[in-house]
Amino acid sequence: MFPRLPTVTKALLIANVVLFLLQQPFLLGYGTFEPFMLQPLRGGFDPFSPGGNFQPWQLLTYGFLHGGVGHLFFNMLALFMFGAPLEQTWGEKRFLTYYLVCVAGAGLCQLMVGTLLADPAPVIGASGGVFGLLLAYAMLFPNQRVMLLFPPIPMKARTFVIVIGITELVMGATSWQPGIAHFAHLGGMLFGWLLIRYWRGQPPFKPRPPGGPRRPNHLRRVK
Repeated sequence: MFPRLPTVTKALLIANVVLFLLQQPFLLGYGTFEPFMLQPLRGGFDPFSPGGNFQPWQLLTYGFLHGGVGHLFFNMLALFMFGAPLEQTWGEKRFLTYYLVCVAGAGLCQLMVGTLLADPAPVIGASGGVFGLLLAYAMLFPNQRVMLLFPPIPMKARTFVIVIGITELVMGATSWQPGIAHFAHLGGMLFGWLLIRYWRGQPPFKPRPPGGPRRPNHLRRVK
């Protein structure tokens, strides 16, 4: 099954697993990757002292680091389930662009929320990109059935994403589940939605001008 995965999805899975192994104490250790975690803006920006303060590259690198086996497993499971069909639909370049935009967008949202917190912490994890993939899957395949893990209830992809989005918003606003970057998850969904709307030429973006070579539109919904 693994060799049949599309190229970019497979590469992302491998990169996340390898970097997680390198984070372990018997190899490079967790602290080695501190300059690559998404640091809060409270320390300002110091390009000559990357450890412990925000650096621009962290908007991407944080999405390849994880805090535990469970954190890694569920993110990679979602990447495996939803990334492969999206890459097969969009192609490698567009899929990778979308994923990285969602990761960076999630990071930006988390940085903004962090400025409102008394003691913001560094953020790691691919969840922002993964939630963007969930949103894209629901937009392209809204009636496709997906199965929740806990509890195991089947539902349409569109319904699933609405439930997940509302849950994340409630948890983020009420701090019911501290230690999880809920607004980063929502940021990944927001930037994914904006990018798809941009590609489709839909509001809030201007419609694409008519004319030019006709290309197959892989951004329409699939029933």
